Amino acid sequence: MDALLEPFGLGLFRHGLAVAALAGALCGLLGVYVVLRGMSYIGHGMSHAIFGGAVVSYVTKVNFYAGAGAWGFLSALMINRVARRRTIGADAAIGVVTTASFAAGLALISRFRSYTRNFEAALFGNVLGVTPADVAVVAAVAGFAAAVVFFFYRPLLFTTFDPEVAEASGVPTARIDALFSLTLAAAIVATMNVLGVTLVAAALVVPAVVARMLTDSFSRMLGLSVLIGGLSGFVGMYLSWFLNISSGASIVLVEAALFVAAYLVTGARRRLPSRAIDLG
Repeated sequence: MDALLEPFGLGLFRHGLAVAALAGALCGLLGVYVVLRGMSYIGHGMSHAIFGGAVVSYVTKVNFYAGAGAWGFLSALMINRVARRRTIGADAAIGVVTTASFAAGLALISRFRSYTRNFEAALFGNVLGVTPADVAVVAAVAGFAAAVVFFFYRPLLFTTFDPEVAEASGVPTARIDALFSLTLAAAIVATMNVLGVTLVAAALVVPAVVARMLTDSFSRMLGLSVLIGGLSGFVGMYLSWFLNISSGASIVLVEAALFVAAYLVTGARRRLPSRAIDLG
């Protein structure tokens, strides 16, 4: 028993556990909108774009969170603007904008050989390397995202399911999309050092997909996705200590295990027609 409780005696581990649970819950919350908008690829693309912004921040000696966040927000706005032209799908817009940004980051890495920030942690995640300031940033972004969802619940819901009708009904869809893009960019920047560039996308998508498999209610889907994401972050972080593996990989593997379990439990539904989600 003492061996199982041993890591909780370390302040570094407790900080990591808190930030992992917060990051998982944050990704679970925003992931619902990402999945229902049919833009699951945006998490993968945005994380790569923000990595490019992180490198630019280092080179220009700008604060990491400010520089990477601004870069990610601008990338998201460009994706929305290109996708709104209708002739180019959202997936293609994501591919063009984010891969170009990632390539810019790689080009700068090959040009400047010395670093003050651990870019390996940004790529693969290193939750034990987070500081109390990093925990505060993730908590602040999680609070901001929760406030956005609470105060803009109906406009976000309307824009997610039927943006054309929402716009015709007077909903400022462009502003709502910009607000969601800002929130998503902030979330990815805040969780990058926890999960890593390569795993943020899974943390955004998997909890929401599992929640969708378990319920047809949008409100319950939101709650379940947050719970699954937070629980996966907590359990994944705890297991990574004993398995001696990357925290980001451990968190995503826990989410993948929950997906397999949900898939097996709800297997009978595969024989039934797909049911529409209840917006109540």
